[in-house]
Amino acid sequence: MFLNKREEDILEGEEGPSKQKSMEILVELGEIYDANKLIDIKSAQVSGVSYKTIGDAGLEFIKDIASTDEEVEVKTTLNPAGIDIEKWKELGISRDFAEKQMQIIDLFEQIGIETSCSCTPYLIGNKPKKGEHVAWAESSAVSYCNSVLGARTNREGGPSALASALIGKTPNYGYHLDRNREADYSIRVEEELSRSDYGSLGKIVGKKVEDSVPYFNLKSEPNKDELKALGASMAATGAVALYHVDKITPEYKETKIPDEEIVIEKEEIKNEFNKNLNDVDLIAIGCPHLSNKELQNIYKEIEDKEIKKKLWVFTARKTSEKNKKLISKLEEKGVKVVMDTCMVVSPLREIGINKVMVDSGKASFYLPSLNEVDAVYSSTEKCLKEATRED
Repeated sequence: MFLNKREEDILEGEEGPSKQKSMEILVELGEIYDANKLIDIKSAQVSGVSYKTIGDAGLEFIKDIASTDEEVEVKTTLNPAGIDIEKWKELGISRDFAEKQMQIIDLFEQIGIETSCSCTPYLIGNKPKKGEHVAWAESSAVSYCNSVLGARTNREGGPSALASALIGKTPNYGYHLDRNREADYSIRVEEELSRSDYGSLGKIVGKKVEDSVPYFNLKSEPNKDELKALGASMAATGAVALYHVDKITPEYKETKIPDEEIVIEKEEIKNEFNKNLNDVDLIAIGCPHLSNKELQNIYKEIEDKEIKKKLWVFTARKTSEKNKKLISKLEEKGVKVVMDTCMVVSPLREIGINKVMVDSGKASFYLPSLNEVDAVYSSTEKCLKEATRED
């Protein structure tokens, strides 16, 4: 892989040990994937933020980077942490966990990263344009970035995204190249889909196509929130980092429609939802983080009802700050609006949550394995109905 003079100097340690280590990571990745060079990126989005997922080893790793006083070279945002930094006591998080988590966030801030802690950076100011190259790590954000925005990123790991942030570059391979953005499978759904069907469709398609690129032919026209849910589920059950939707996504005209077609029936989509709602400890909505429009829809559905069960909705703090009146109305209704974290990377088991009802295909996939809690997957409407149902 070709390196220019400055890149070679960084590799030799002339700009500090953290950048040297970062360049070593990027060069190794480039050699593994046969990249011809490094390319400039507009932004980065770093995962591996929650103390629950990275533990003390991850904390020490970030300490080492921060100790060098080297900073990121491009706009960089963080994935969700393990706590709401203001409500952690209220949510039952232990002081020890919260202190370790705050230390991690502070260390990221020391190296110049925006500590906005969201899996939807594109909703809070980190929104690349079509064709721009970035290095993002959160799987659902990667899918949205490639597919809905038409920007270009591989599905980075936490360390490689951080390395790219510190250098301002990424190896030129994978989804940065035109040839790898072509569709592999055509997915056809003949019937109209409702708002919550897109997460279920994503769960099914992710399992079927794995890490390939699907091209959707849909009778309905998904909005951006529905595309967010579709991509998040495919990224969880498969490793889909890019998809196209006929007449909807920005690159649908730039790829040939594949000959190999998979037909998904409406009944198959509905069968993804669970029926057993017994002993649900928490109803959690917002994986990925909720947009302003989704928060508005939730309030409309519960406005004239009484919350009877524990209902948490997850969103970015910046989204919340722009909608203070709406957030106040939700909280007055008894809804807990949770920021900076998400149900997947928060210590639910440790605070006594054993069974969670969710409207997210992604959360239903990850909660049992990452949090060791049971997940009941249903539509947003049924989640809210359950939250307002008398026992």
